[in-house]
Amino acid sequence: MKTRTIPALIMLLAGAVACVAGIMAKLEIVSFTKMLLIVLVVFYILGCIVKIVLDRNFPETQEEETTEGNTALEEAVEEQEEKENQEK
Repeated sequence: MKTRTIPALIMLLAGAVACVAGIMAKLEIVSFTKMLLIVLVVFYILGCIVKIVLDRNFPETQEEETTEGNTALEEAVEEQEEKENQEK
């Protein structure tokens, strides 16, 4: 499972909700900015926690994807080397 983008997605979703709430409440720009900064930091931390939990619960899936990616890369390198050898 690819979990690298989870913290950013959670943070951005919370930021969007906070922006809509701030606009609806007609907050002043200074208080709105402070509130938005706090929301973004808190939800980024929560997203990191979610990512860690997912990585611990699904470790075998992540290893399989890494292995497959390395195999494909190794095959591409071997093909490139074969082409170079044929040209010589």
